[in-house]
Amino acid sequence: MRTVIFDLDGTLADTSADLIASANSCFRGLGYGDVLSVPEDASTAFHGGKAMLRLGFGRVLPGWSEADVEAQYPRLLAAYEADIDRHTTLYPGVVAAVEALLAAGYVTGICTNKPERMADTLLTRLGIRDLFASLVGADTLPVRKPDPAPYRAAVAGAGGSLARSILIGDTETDAKTARAAGVPVALVTFGPEGRGVERFAPDALLDHFDALPALMARLLPEG
Repeated sequence: MRTVIFDLDGTLADTSADLIASANSCFRGLGYGDVLSVPEDASTAFHGGKAMLRLGFGRVLPGWSEADVEAQYPRLLAAYEADIDRHTTLYPGVVAAVEALLAAGYVTGICTNKPERMADTLLTRLGIRDLFASLVGADTLPVRKPDPAPYRAAVAGAGGSLARSILIGDTETDAKTARAAGVPVALVTFGPEGRGVERFAPDALLDHFDALPALMARLLPEG
């Protein structure tokens, strides 16, 4: 069964504004105000909550340490979960593209470094949870991307075959995950880095979801 596994943040949906808002809530609580901004810090947002906290602390707190990050991380997660879809939007063409894949006989799933419960909540609120047969998050397994185990679990959970699968993502983490799993990877170019993701040597670039069905037919031909 041909299987297409998607990253979530920065691939299916632009979640950067809500992610940055959650980090800024931590910095406001510490008396620093809004330290991060969109779109300037969007690329850091897509690398996770701790990356945002490190960036922010680097701007306002000389001598900050990982202890500062760890202390604020639960607060960031709580703030994010409480307001997870205020600004988040799907990238254009997502629904039509995934529905076209399903109609063509592909199976689809999600492999994300967002905690599983939050990913499930966000996908449900965006109205697309039912489009994906599997969902593997950062805490589903003891390891997370770029370890290949979560990707393999997403393929298996969707009822697919690893040898007939591909990962669609937006970061170096996704490229490394695909390489570790021995599968092709396509990186989207509509995120903060644009075509700069080409430096990660993906098997293909995806400029718009309208092009996804044709791209998958080329990279995962029937047979």
